[in-house]
Amino acid sequence: MSQTERIHQIVSLLETSRHPVPIARFLDELEISRATFKRDLEYLRDRLGAPIVWQRSETGRPGGYRLQGDGGDASGFALRGLWFNQSEIYALLTMHRLAGSMQPGLLAEQSSSLLARITHLLGTADDDPQAILDYIAIVQSATRRRPSPWFELVARASVRRRRLDITYYTRSRDATSQREVSPQRLLHYRENWYLLGWCHTVRDLRLFALDAMRSVSLLKSAAREVGAQRLSRALGEGFGIFGGAARRRAVLRFSAEAARWIADEVWHPQQRLRSEGDHLILELPFSHSRELIMEVLRHGHDVEVVEPQALRDEIRQTLERTLAQYAKP
Repeated sequence: MSQTERIHQIVSLLETSRHPVPIARFLDELEISRATFKRDLEYLRDRLGAPIVWQRSETGRPGGYRLQGDGGDASGFALRGLWFNQSEIYALLTMHRLAGSMQPGLLAEQSSSLLARITHLLGTADDDPQAILDYIAIVQSATRRRPSPWFELVARASVRRRRLDITYYTRSRDATSQREVSPQRLLHYRENWYLLGWCHTVRDLRLFALDAMRSVSLLKSAAREVGAQRLSRALGEGFGIFGGAARRRAVLRFSAEAARWIADEVWHPQQRLRSEGDHLILELPFSHSRELIMEVLRHGHDVEVVEPQALRDEIRQTLERTLAQYAKP
């Protein structure tokens, strides 16, 4: 019997027994020596964080091991499987990276403990956690170099439902403005943080990049509440984070070569894919074109915008300006 199998059986005995489990029962059912049991117990406690405690003998009942917690449960302890699937390893590695990159603050001590716990979780019975961190990684792309000093304040306002006074720099207009904002959702998208909030200046929902906030102050006024359905439409109907309520539908035609990749990609939950000869047609809803244009241009000559005409015109104008840059001697 492997160590992994023994670990599972030990936890199963602890979870199903109404009373503390004597050492003799472990040795008998697992058919192992006392020394092997002690090593497995140490592994469970130190590596997996299992809250296993010894309970002394009572009248008419021998002493034994139990899981510490109400009703004999593990107080949140769960034994992981033999290894992780791709979503689990991605989630753990993401948490590890985010915890490791936290700025010093109120949660410094807690984040250190969390980081150590995630490191232990990344290990398996046969694999060292550091080896997994060494050989499996999440590569960041297009992150903003300057971390936002306002994250903690924005997060606090979001949870406590308070308004914010924000001095905001709009990159597209190269202009700074003053905004009173009721925070609705904090979003982590493509390695960067954004605040979806009700802007009292323009009386509508707006998306604010945290790294573009020049100053932030907490106001005493209660935040305006926006309905969940409206927030869902603002975030999920159109393509990309600047989606908003979808008002148009894009039709993209990909070359046979690009289709090998696009066929397995999800650009939007409501997308449609169909074959057209050697080409692949992708249809998806969108509202604002900026992010969709960037994604289309990334595929170069392997994609053509079929519809709508307005999007074709925007792509053509962008490419003409780009070509003009290279036409200069």
